[in-house]
Amino acid sequence: MSLYRDTGVVLRVQKLGEADRIVTLLTRRYGKVRAVAKGVRRTRSRWGARLEPFNHVDVQCYTGRSLDVITQAQTLDAFAPGVVADYGAYSCGCAILETADRLVSEEGEPSLRVYLLLVGAVRALADRTRDPSLVLDAFLLRAMSHAGWAPSLSECARCAAPGPHRAFTVAGGGAVCPRCRPPGSVYPATETFGLLQALLHGDWDVADGSVQVVRREASGLVAAHLQWHLERQLRSLPLVERQMRERPGAGPDLADPVVTDH
Repeated sequence: MSLYRDTGVVLRVQKLGEADRIVTLLTRRYGKVRAVAKGVRRTRSRWGARLEPFNHVDVQCYTGRSLDVITQAQTLDAFAPGVVADYGAYSCGCAILETADRLVSEEGEPSLRVYLLLVGAVRALADRTRDPSLVLDAFLLRAMSHAGWAPSLSECARCAAPGPHRAFTVAGGGAVCPRCRPPGSVYPATETFGLLQALLHGDWDVADGSVQVVRREASGLVAAHLQWHLERQLRSLPLVERQMRERPGAGPDLADPVVTDH
């Protein structure tokens, strides 16, 4: 029996039998870990509530034949109550957890940068100091950058000609110059490119000063770019988009850019 200890964020939980759960965590040293937490669904469990999605925990596990087993869990940051209490933060948080789960596909593969990005994003959602949609898009852009999928914003994605460029193509990798522009490219507002740059590089003064229409257009581009590279749709993103549509004063629906080169 091999014991190990690590810190991690709970990504998701699944029922197992009548009293147990399978807990998936993204940890600092061991990457994604799936482990059984025995007896945590019983009402008398002393530490079951610690292993809820969004919480940042310190866990001790031992290596099992098919799944590891959690023997101890201590709360480092109880992010779950602050995130779950607000629908906007919760829907964006679910998309963040699902993206982290998809990006780190192999269990046991170290992924320190994604772990640090995840902790920072969930902390920002729990503190409610920023617009949840901005936190989500910043996480997605930076996580894609770590995976090598970041959209090109300041130069042509095909020939590397310096920008700024007006056209954007998801399949082509981002901004493209007039010579490389393929049919079906979209033409986001100049402010949208500026917001994407700000979110990627952490310029929160620019991001916080953006208007809702620009944020919606940027969110549409980020979501399309991520799902193109993942080659599948995230189940949680439609909930985020619905929450954005219902927000008072959100302006016209620009989740998909409206100016297209046919």
